[in-house]
Amino acid sequence: MKNVLLYYSFSFSFGGGEPLPLSLAAALQKTSRLTLALDVPEKLEPAIRLCGIPVDTSAMDVVKVSRPGYDPLRHSARDSLYRSRRLKALAAGADVCISAANVMDFGRPGHHFINMLAFGDDAFTAHVFGPRHPSLPASPLARAKRGLSETLLRPLLGMRSKRAIIRDPAERVYPNSAFVERLMAEFYGPFNSTVFYPPTLFAPAPAADVRRDPLTILCLGRIIPEKGIPGLVAVVERARAATGLDLRFRVAGRLDQDPAHGRELRRLAATRPWLDFPGPLHGADKEAFLLSGTYALHALRTEAFGISVTEYLKAGLIPVVPDTGGAAEVVDSPDLSFRDDAHATRILANLVSNAPFRDACARHCATRAALFSPQAYLDRQTALLTRILADSP
Repeated sequence: MKNVLLYYSFSFSFGGGEPLPLSLAAALQKTSRLTLALDVPEKLEPAIRLCGIPVDTSAMDVVKVSRPGYDPLRHSARDSLYRSRRLKALAAGADVCISAANVMDFGRPGHHFINMLAFGDDAFTAHVFGPRHPSLPASPLARAKRGLSETLLRPLLGMRSKRAIIRDPAERVYPNSAFVERLMAEFYGPFNSTVFYPPTLFAPAPAADVRRDPLTILCLGRIIPEKGIPGLVAVVERARAATGLDLRFRVAGRLDQDPAHGRELRRLAATRPWLDFPGPLHGADKEAFLLSGTYALHALRTEAFGISVTEYLKAGLIPVVPDTGGAAEVVDSPDLSFRDDAHATRILANLVSNAPFRDACARHCATRAALFSPQAYLDRQTALLTRILADSP
């Protein structure tokens, strides 16, 4: 059996990234001697319970690689240096090194799973999102300090930049969509890349008696300005006017993540009885929500993958999504991908009023849903991990 080092952070509140490291760990604990390196090991057990992935922590070594007193909200150069040295020491005894948290320097070639578009290279983040992205330093002084750290301090301390690692042909990088791979190739040039779609856990039990409301459109996820919810409300409003149908729009998620934005959405709902915000939903409540409607709307364009869009597909919904980004790749249909809000309105109005078009789209979405089923993911993961372990010395 080979020695495998798998790194993940668990530094922040739980989102959509945890299933990948847990699923990798559940597989690798059976085929290798696994060391799971974490910044915050105490979040491992809660993540296992939340995701329901069968990880046996007694079948692996769980190691903390962050320095004492580590605070992910106040990450510093000292934190990076400490983690780098710990990972390199662990990597020296490993046959295979894997990062499930984007690009990491193991001091030797490794496998790097990209799970977001802002993964620590400021120049790439600015290239994709522009200079005002929240992860970028806001002031000229902060930008200068970050630049000096990247170009002078890190090399002096023996720490390679994200850019140097990605451009190294000995490293292997796994973008989580062809969209991400294309953006990276535009910026970094050719690199050793294989697209690997991440796991999406939602899988409703088959039910022959699901009763969907034929006039309900759903949206699920973080309710923040970047998600473009007011624009989607306008789309539904115009589709209601165009079709004369009593369409309803339900958006599940927390309204307090951005208080000002939440107040704006409550004002919209106060004058639109067809607009509903049921709050955050989990477990059986989330499943019932996703099985209650017929359509879904999604607005985020610059998105690495789109886990919520796979959930719409697996719930049997017909999603209408932007024509760029991970969401468009997940749905893979020009008939369901919009250029702008006016185009989205036309697509939605056609879906609710044109039965043959709606039925054809539903058949296409069922085919796409199968690609993101738990078993389809496990088959892809097994094939990839078999190749990774076989190719290592």
